Amino acid sequence: MKEKKNSGNEGSGVKEEIRQYRDRLLVQQQQIREKGLPVVILVEGWAAAGKGSLINELIYEIDPRLYNVVSPAILPNREERYPFLYPYASAIPENGKFMFYDSGWMEAAVRKYLRRDITKAQYKDRIRSANEFERQLRDGGYIIIKLFLDISCEEQQSRIAELRSNRETEWRVTDEDIWQHREYDLFRKTYEEFMEKTDKYVPWHRLDGEKKKTALRDALELLVKSLDKALEEGRYCGKPFKEEFPLLKMPKLKDVDLSPSMDEEEYRSELKTLQSRLGELHNIIYRKKIPVILCYEGWDAAGKGGNIRRIARPLDPRGFDVMPIASPEPHELARQYLWRFWTRLPRTGHICIFDRTWYGRVMVERLEGFCSEDDWKRAYNEINEFERQLTDWGAVVIKFWIQIDPDTQLERFNDRQNTPEKQWKLTEEDWRNREKWPLYEEAVDEMIEKTSTENAPWYIIESNDKKYARIKALKIVTETLEKACSEQIK
Repeated sequence: MKEKKNSGNEGSGVKEEIRQYRDRLLVQQQQIREKGLPVVILVEGWAAAGKGSLINELIYEIDPRLYNVVSPAILPNREERYPFLYPYASAIPENGKFMFYDSGWMEAAVRKYLRRDITKAQYKDRIRSANEFERQLRDGGYIIIKLFLDISCEEQQSRIAELRSNRETEWRVTDEDIWQHREYDLFRKTYEEFMEKTDKYVPWHRLDGEKKKTALRDALELLVKSLDKALEEGRYCGKPFKEEFPLLKMPKLKDVDLSPSMDEEEYRSELKTLQSRLGELHNIIYRKKIPVILCYEGWDAAGKGGNIRRIARPLDPRGFDVMPIASPEPHELARQYLWRFWTRLPRTGHICIFDRTWYGRVMVERLEGFCSEDDWKRAYNEINEFERQLTDWGAVVIKFWIQIDPDTQLERFNDRQNTPEKQWKLTEEDWRNREKWPLYEEAVDEMIEKTSTENAPWYIIESNDKKYARIKALKIVTETLEKACSEQIK
């Protein structure tokens, strides 16, 4: 953590430096846009320290089309139904743009911990998640600057009193601010511990909030120098590294027995029983506010769509969504690859079914060259972290790989091609992907091996017989939800 050592008064010299840094920022913003470099500026600090004013001064020379400001520290009730990082991960900027956070993941974590809304273990999980979030953004090429605006207890008291004395500004002082001031020493200790534990990948910079012009000068200096460095060195790409996650032993796809089948009478009976129970479980998970995420991957024509329909049939349509994931749109390509999945997560008590997922990073993006080797190799760990954050939140994560053999795929391709009402399901890309079966099989084997964790396991569904596959998936979902509902504390 770096602290600016300020001394002396805030005279004309400081003002001139501010002008020079603003002139430089005026040029840099266009260079940042042209080179497609995304910039995140997190401004944390004490209530009444002037965070909003500092941000207002920092954006003074930036084209309004190139920045956004969000203030997600005090979340609306609806966002409390999402994971801890949801309001921050879903707000990251596009390439070439700036995002200013007026307080963020530190303030939210510290306040909840000191209010005892979360346990010490949950607080530690949030610190770990913050580190992972910052490192993932940094490794994905984001420029990140973290500022903490510091003032003394006496200065905070003076500023709060001044705000409350004016009818036009008294609304800016909340009960939370008064509580923070009353517990100033406790907050200072906790802030410092949080910054110490989240200084590893992106350093903190502490600014003297009692000297507003000097703090602005220092913030502009940090911003300008960080942008100069990024413009000179180019977009950063992190190297792969491995964290030890508890992994399950999984078979290779070629070793999976695809002979299991089911007759029509048994299928109808099982389907009715399992769908009835799944409908009941949907009501229970809604009442207990358990979020559920079902992930479907598999070969083209393996039967993902029909499998999803049998899962969705007994669910209350107000409590679930199916998210078909296609090639990313331009605004999605312009952000870190997990962004489009953060923004599609279900609320607590709801079910989200992903028809293809974030695993495209280590399959199609890997094999088609849509990302670098470092990107897809790094993604195994990033995905495990992402899924751990989801299960730490309380989500049930179930991942299905729908498996068939090449002969069955060819038979289904030909059926689609020769049946007019099915022809829309078959594309030239499907045929091209089929030619790369051995490469995809190798990639899928590695994916399953490295990401089938105890908290978010893979299930390989034998789907040469679609009826058998549908019943197996339904059984796994109902049994997993039964367990989750019985373990949930009432």
